[in-house]
Amino acid sequence: MGVKINELVNEVKRTITFENLFKKNIAIDAFNTIYQFLAIIRQRDGTPLKDYQGNVTSHLSGLFYRSINFLEHTIKPIYVFDGIPSELKLDTIKERKKIKTEAKKKMIKAQDDEDFKEAKKFAQLTSTLDAGMIEESKKLIEFMGMPIIQANSEGEAQSAYLVEKGDAWACASQDYDTLLFGGERLLRNFAISRSRKVRDTTVTLDIEYVSLNKFLNNLGINREQLIEMGIMIGTDFFQGIKGIGQKTALDLIRKYDTIENILKNQVKIGGKEIILNLELVTQIKDIFLNPDVKKDYKISKPKKIDFDKLEELLIEQHNFSRQRVENALDRLRKLDSSKVQVSLDDFF
Repeated sequence: MGVKINELVNEVKRTITFENLFKKNIAIDAFNTIYQFLAIIRQRDGTPLKDYQGNVTSHLSGLFYRSINFLEHTIKPIYVFDGIPSELKLDTIKERKKIKTEAKKKMIKAQDDEDFKEAKKFAQLTSTLDAGMIEESKKLIEFMGMPIIQANSEGEAQSAYLVEKGDAWACASQDYDTLLFGGERLLRNFAISRSRKVRDTTVTLDIEYVSLNKFLNNLGINREQLIEMGIMIGTDFFQGIKGIGQKTALDLIRKYDTIENILKNQVKIGGKEIILNLELVTQIKDIFLNPDVKKDYKISKPKKIDFDKLEELLIEQHNFSRQRVENALDRLRKLDSSKVQVSLDDFF
């Protein structure tokens, strides 16, 4: 979900292409990306892709084909996986489960009514990522020779730290929370589309790029104030204040500087005084300003692509089309090894 600041970001975001990212390390929010695949890669009636045993495979399909596109374009993905969530995030997780349960009921009804457009809409809200999917995703990434970092807690925070240390050029995530965690460069819609042919490959022209510094300068605030805005709007760690959207939050911060001053001035929204627990505000700010990140991480040396294990995982275990998988792997086999296998020094 993440904080909703899209209207404010629109003023500074710009479009870049894959050409701008050649040979750059990109820290990818793995959970965020996998959830996208689970939501989008579905059949006509809204059900996810499955193998003959009924196991969901949408995540493997998305990771496999998208990663090949990255490697073909000499982009170096570093997949960052979430760790243990903060206790403050548990309410959000419970609410998401509730939404999924309701969406599943509506999906089933739409499928029974053969209203497949409606079924697919609700199906996208039912995606569930379990431990087995996570482990298989890691295996796939490992077999493709790409680095994995297991975060202590939030993957977005760890990705932002990689950029801060210079081990990644940007963070790739659909959520704007990355900016609150201090991610200097954020990429959204980080994928290849079917819009234009470039070197026999179709690439997207609408990758969204946001610079945190330019964003803050445009708003005339600092990062701590952005976080306080996020608290009022709503984040994964707090539901926000009813009646306060992104523009109202910005106006309040510009006028009063801090939430503490807003409370001292007994500011009202919709006729009701804003009430917030300052101790809770401090806790949430600490999650963003001093996140639990792994500082002794190691970006493992990229390994050779294990074609045999990829075939075993995708074709033998999950019944992927042999022809499609072989055609995809041939794209990697035909690449010059220097474009696919990078040295450890290239990551620093």
